Amino acid sequence: MLIGEVARRSGVSARMLRHYESLGLVRPSGRTGSGYREYSGRDIRRIFHIESLRSLGLSLREIGRALDDPGFTPSALVADLIRQTRERIAAETELLTRLRRIDAAGPTGWEDVLQVVSFLHALRSTSADARQRAALSSVDEVPVPVEALAEAVLRETDTNVAGALRWALARSGEDATALLAEGLGSPVAAVRQRAVVSLAELPGDEATTRLREALAHPDVVVRGHAALALGARGAADGLPTLVDMIVAGRNDTDAADALASLAGDPATAERIAAGLVGLLAEDTTEAPARVRLTQALADIPGTTASQALVELSRDPDRAVAVTAVYLVRLREAR
Repeated sequence: MLIGEVARRSGVSARMLRHYESLGLVRPSGRTGSGYREYSGRDIRRIFHIESLRSLGLSLREIGRALDDPGFTPSALVADLIRQTRERIAAETELLTRLRRIDAAGPTGWEDVLQVVSFLHALRSTSADARQRAALSSVDEVPVPVEALAEAVLRETDTNVAGALRWALARSGEDATALLAEGLGSPVAAVRQRAVVSLAELPGDEATTRLREALAHPDVVVRGHAALALGARGAADGLPTLVDMIVAGRNDTDAADALASLAGDPATAERIAAGLVGLLAEDTTEAPARVRLTQALADIPGTTASQALVELSRDPDRAVAVTAVYLVRLREAR
């Protein structure tokens, strides 16, 4: 079969067939009387083998080795191809993500594009100062890609930079609640904590809804941050969690402050006081927890809290009694 016919049937151009011949990959088995290349069935099968291996991403040099080296074993080469393909996919995915974020920023000209690219690079800088400057400058100077900010805040380990990123995210004008909520499902505890702390600083009803959902999270730290944030927003949904935090001694001072801030409503104040008093009366409540519960009654207004403190001033546990006496005096002096 002549080269033109081979090219037509195989889909490989005559120019590429000549290139294969120059590399020694395929040599026509014969020549016609006029000197034209003539390919045998075996030659054509080899051409198809070459094209099949090319479709896997092998270079022509690797293909020649695979076809001609009797001792060649494909496993190592295939493993290397898998590694290269994964790296290429990761690089292409990162490029696609960067392009999507530039597009989401709505650039109006190349100057905007360059600013966004610079901003994205700065967020990935190894310098904490550079990352912080990028976050602080983002709201006024750069069309902010909210996905990039959310991703950055979830991975940031520097406290100051994280604060700047949360500030920028809250002021970006875009709704990042869904992006941060995804972080709550991370297998990494630190990422989950960053997600809930960032949600706490986002304004709006959607963020409040996500925080309410976080009260049922299996991570006790996430539940605690959600309850504190809801308390700061005047939402009483997290009351049981706040009381649990006081009993456990986990951020108990912040939890007590949150209870006090919610106690401005008389009905809520009585509910809080009743819950604290009930735990104080339980035999299973340990001594240190009883002291913390007594302290938590300090800023809860209403008769239930006042009467409980008077009774606790005579408690058999001296630490509880001394704390209650001190708090009764403070309340009387107000």
